[in-house]
Amino acid sequence: MKNRILLIVFFLLPTLANAQKMINMSKEQLKDKIKGGWAGQTIGVTFGGPVEFKFNGTMINDYQKLPWYDGLLKKAMVNNPGLYDDLYMDLTFVEVFEREGLDAPVESHAKAYANAGYMLWHANQAGRYNILQGIMPPASGHWLNNPHADCIDYQIEADFAGLMSPGMPNTASKISDKIGHIMNYGDGWYGGVYIGAMYSLAMTSNNINYVVNEALKTIPKQSQYYKCMSDVIKWHKMYPDNWKKTWFELQQKWTNDIGCPDGVFAPFNIDATINSAYVVLGLLYGNGDFTQTMEITTRCGQDADCNPSSAGGILGSMLGYKAIPEYWKLGLKDIEDLDFKYTSTSLNDVYEIGTKHALQNIEHNGGKISGNNISIKTQLPATVRFEQSFEGHYPLDKKWIGKNLEDEIELDFDGNGFVIKGESKPKGGSSWDSKSEKSAVVEVYIDGKLNETVKLPAKFTTRRHEICWKYQLSDSNHKIRLKLINPDPEINCYLSELIWYSSKPQQQMTIGTFGPYKKK
Repeated sequence: MKNRILLIVFFLLPTLANAQKMINMSKEQLKDKIKGGWAGQTIGVTFGGPVEFKFNGTMINDYQKLPWYDGLLKKAMVNNPGLYDDLYMDLTFVEVFEREGLDAPVESHAKAYANAGYMLWHANQAGRYNILQGIMPPASGHWLNNPHADCIDYQIEADFAGLMSPGMPNTASKISDKIGHIMNYGDGWYGGVYIGAMYSLAMTSNNINYVVNEALKTIPKQSQYYKCMSDVIKWHKMYPDNWKKTWFELQQKWTNDIGCPDGVFAPFNIDATINSAYVVLGLLYGNGDFTQTMEITTRCGQDADCNPSSAGGILGSMLGYKAIPEYWKLGLKDIEDLDFKYTSTSLNDVYEIGTKHALQNIEHNGGKISGNNISIKTQLPATVRFEQSFEGHYPLDKKWIGKNLEDEIELDFDGNGFVIKGESKPKGGSSWDSKSEKSAVVEVYIDGKLNETVKLPAKFTTRRHEICWKYQLSDSNHKIRLKLINPDPEINCYLSELIWYSSKPQQQMTIGTFGPYKKK
């Protein structure tokens, strides 16, 4: 028995030693890394902004120049403030921490972003709508309440969680568990957990391969997200000098979007999994070089501003602000005192606030601060719980509706779930700039039974992203009836498409010599 105990202790000692490892740095070094993280994000989203979702399902070819010049940062900040959702969403949560402390309840974060003045899309907007209707987190991000649960949203907002948790990936995951479920679930949540963990580890390691691999330990191995990131790592080892080969492998295996109604049956893909894969691809093939990382990540396409923002922030936090090449800091000084729109925080502000929050987090998690010296009690990454969105739901078909709901309409489908796309908007106007306080109210009947009475605001910032949806039905024929109960001469309730799901994937179609045939 004694020998067995000694043997167990022998094998545990390395793990315990690593778990308790203290890393020392000065306050100036910590602040430089935090500055690098925030600056890297800002540079990346500005660089990729002009090509955001303009290359869907295709890479940006080498001959197409991606411009960068002195003055571009200020031009974008002033003329296109909506580009910086990667930043102002982060800062919304940072400002809550600053007002209420690091133990601020999730309700404070949820209400702050739900009532903010900025426009939102996908999981963020779906989560906002839910909160405004009284559905609070984590239910606001759950896939049964949010068709965009697997979208990229928290992935692009999780930077703050890692930056305030240097060397402490589990602390970052704990923050992400609380805030990430405001708008996401499953693979959509994992995108933020993984990005946050990479930030955390990048602040205490100079090895990008280590950061990418070690951070992945926070993700459950049975998840599709983990499997996709593992494939990127594997293909990078197989094709270390050819990022395009890995990109093509990703296209073949990992570009099917299941949940997002805008990405199903379309080349558009805002799913967290594939976009995270592009971040990892850029980091691995960039190999610590800021320029190569920016270029490769952006040229992968799809969410081509958010992805280089994540990659640039992670690498920036590793290199530190001072080591980011001067070329990429062109014009940065000119914007560092400008508040990001919809916030009261500038880059210079968050450099200070972020450092303060990181110091508080270090002490709160067993580290020590003595004068200018910091000792961080590092953490071995722990795996978060397993979640899966849209399990047992496979896109089957879609049908164009293309009409305003005047009184009522009936639709039918064979499957186990559906989404009806559309919007309320002012008659003769665009929903994008709508400030109308009016709402359409629609009763949704499924198979003759009232499923919900839904309020559909015409105001863009408070809108419901889709008209209605329902999952986990029996896999059979269903009839949907929508009834408008408050016709209004000033607003339309427009129905665009019906998408429906099956409990089984469609049979794969293979193109043969004489046309398509079903693969047996």
